[in-house]
Amino acid sequence: MSQFGNFHDFCRDSTLPVCNLFRNGTDPMVEKRCQLIGIAVNNSDNYIRNLGSIVLAALAVCSSIGLILKSERKKAAVGRREIQIFLIGYILMSITEIFSVGGFLTNQTILVWFSALHIGAITATAWVLMLNAVVGYQLLDDGTPLSLGLVGSSFLAFFVGTTYVAVDTGFNYTGAFTKDPDNIRNYALYVLYLLFPLIMIAAYVILESVLVINVLGEKIPMRRLSAAALSFAVGQIFNFVISVHLCEATNGKIDGALFETGFTLLAVILLWYFWSSITEDEWPEDTMRPMSEVYP
Repeated sequence: MSQFGNFHDFCRDSTLPVCNLFRNGTDPMVEKRCQLIGIAVNNSDNYIRNLGSIVLAALAVCSSIGLILKSERKKAAVGRREIQIFLIGYILMSITEIFSVGGFLTNQTILVWFSALHIGAITATAWVLMLNAVVGYQLLDDGTPLSLGLVGSSFLAFFVGTTYVAVDTGFNYTGAFTKDPDNIRNYALYVLYLLFPLIMIAAYVILESVLVINVLGEKIPMRRLSAAALSFAVGQIFNFVISVHLCEATNGKIDGALFETGFTLLAVILLWYFWSSITEDEWPEDTMRPMSEVYP
């Protein structure tokens, strides 16, 4: 049987927000190979299932705010506002991740909503990332109302549209996005949550590689772009491949979600520094340094 659209194996082996949508009442539709128990709080019977992901997601929010403020100082940088929109999307993604995979929400209705918002943020943020690569080609003047309007409105369209599909799947409002209890199959979410973001990320890497090597004639920034792509890939390997083995080895204390959050944060930071290295600007402190140091 084709595995396209099927979340059964993913939900069996990994901690994913989409799996919160596939439940019979409060019970998951698929039994996990290793149940994430987490870490006991104050040596009690109370456990926080995914404390590592919660802490790293909170760190991602703080780091992204710092990068947004740092971007504001690069007044002449190409795509400054557009990269800030991407970082805002990543902040939204990280905040919703705390609740969707944190493992502390017991109300199923709230859990479905946060999971749907998390999925919507992933899809929309991946789309904006790809647009950031297009902005680098200067087909449209960056930072203009038209450019920001297109980026912002398309971000909202993908976010609202994907969130709607996820919410409809979780609550089965219309029956348009049905859940197959035997295979945990949902084609719309499979495309929007798994395939589309990967395609957008791959498009970003390809477009930026062409821009840096063929247009700008630079090779050094490619190290940062390659490191960001590698970090993201390692995070996905931890989440989809290593997760269940890590869970079994630690008796359910941690799984791959912790490392996926950490490596994704590292990828975003590297991505920002890559963007910074290929954009021309004048930092405020540069004007206060001797010309011989600024232009040796």
